[in-house]
Amino acid sequence: MKMIFAIVNKDDSGAVSSALTRGGFSVTKLATTGGFLMAGNTTFLVGTEDDRVDDVIAIVEKQSKKRTQMVPSTTYGASEYAAYPVEVTVGGATIFVMDVERFEKV
Repeated sequence: MKMIFAIVNKDDSGAVSSALTRGGFSVTKLATTGGFLMAGNTTFLVGTEDDRVDDVIAIVEKQSKKRTQMVPSTTYGASEYAAYPVEVTVGGATIFVMDVERFEKV
């Protein structure tokens, strides 16, 4: 059994959640904040059998869109003298897959 942590942009969380549920997966959603842009994310926890891990990843990948966003350069890490907007890529997903030693539903 595996535990999958999928961190997605908050704008994609509804689509990811719906698609995972339609795919027959039990999902726990956590509201999280990224450290780089301090933007809202959603972290999904999905427990599944080893042979369904690729299915979860495919669903998350399909529903998590990369997009560009303008952010103040001071947020992005530039000096205070260059306070102009900078275009960065946001979205997509970061996925961690871990072994589960024990699982119980009580």
